[in-house]
Amino acid sequence: MKKTNKSPVTRSESFQPLAAKLRPRNLQEFIGQTHLLGIGKPLRRVIEQGVLHSMILWGPPGSGKTTLAKLMAETTHARFVQLSAIASGVKEIREIVAEAQQTHAEQLTILFVDEIHRFNKAQQDAFLPYVEDGTLILIGATTENPSFELNSPLLSRARVYVLQRLTDDDLLQVLERALTDKERGLGNINFEFPQELKEILVHTADGDARQILNLLEILADLAHQQADKLQITKELLAAVIQQNFRRFDKQGEQFYDLISALHKSVRGSAPDAALYWLARMLDGGCDPLYIARRIVRMASEDIGNADPRALTMALDACAVYERLGSPEGELAIAQAVVYLACAAKSNAVYTAFNEAMEDMRAHGSLEVPLHLRNAPTKLMKNLGYGKAYRYAHDEPDAYAAGENYMPEALKGRKYYHPVPRGLEQKIAERLAYFKELDKKKS
Repeated sequence: MKKTNKSPVTRSESFQPLAAKLRPRNLQEFIGQTHLLGIGKPLRRVIEQGVLHSMILWGPPGSGKTTLAKLMAETTHARFVQLSAIASGVKEIREIVAEAQQTHAEQLTILFVDEIHRFNKAQQDAFLPYVEDGTLILIGATTENPSFELNSPLLSRARVYVLQRLTDDDLLQVLERALTDKERGLGNINFEFPQELKEILVHTADGDARQILNLLEILADLAHQQADKLQITKELLAAVIQQNFRRFDKQGEQFYDLISALHKSVRGSAPDAALYWLARMLDGGCDPLYIARRIVRMASEDIGNADPRALTMALDACAVYERLGSPEGELAIAQAVVYLACAAKSNAVYTAFNEAMEDMRAHGSLEVPLHLRNAPTKLMKNLGYGKAYRYAHDEPDAYAAGENYMPEALKGRKYYHPVPRGLEQKIAERLAYFKELDKKKS
């Protein structure tokens, strides 16, 4: 739909969403991202000087990635082509490249790829030669961490700019502009919109400019007129919001940030923080069974033998949730999280296992000592398999003092070092006793 400058476009004259109509037309109208677009900041200089390069815009939804790409094209008078990685493939990329090659001498082509992380390796590789020779400027938009989702060759040819979620002050500016702009916004409508309700709306949008404008548009459509004003009431706002639209990408970086915060709170013996991050994940739609499985891992990694009951508690929480489901089973997960956070901590088993794995990889398939080998046949016995093996239960304290159970190349290697906390204090005493027996035997 083409815009005209003949007269203001009112809401009744257009079906274009409010977020699209209010899209910033220049850098002065752009709200937020001052770390990139403030006076003298890197991306602003690039745009103002018209010397563009391929880039990846990484940021949460509604932070301005698409708008920024369009502003670059308009500022530099470049040909702007938009592609969605969801519905496109190598064929579409080649068609765009062919057009860019034809017009390259007269006009620069900017190819904007939304959700570029959804392209597979082959599709991402298709850009490389044309980004390299300047046939086109690639601007990719992603909500995912490019380090994990994009190929290294593509990342080496494109600079990554990190866009931040909009602050509440930013969103309040977006909201006020929409309410006062008579040409493209709702400025021709007389609203009664209390400040405290505006703040609730801002909080609900959770850093997403598109979200707040979409919600505002719904409010305007449903609001009741009182005298000459449209009234935005608490009841109407509650009905429109229904629930908080907090960001939670079940596959993206936000997901891993939250599970990381939960794990580190448990490890740090902070039960209150652990409960908060658990609540955030559950509220955001994370599968509680996934959280329960991660708690089982925490029990082994960060508590281990300092309190073996933690592992039992975590497994029980899994079983309870599988039997009861939500919301009843979520309380068992919360109980396990609190127990793990308060339990004595040890990563001795975790560290020991990793060191054993490193030795396995470093030394390869070392031979099993003959006295430890199984000897089910006469031939094996004749070859010395199992010879001189000492059956521990026949030894004093059920311990074969001085015996070696390691491959010869790793004889004497120690992995497990119990910590002086919880049950591992007792384990350490027992191992120290065995060590004294070994010394006496030698």
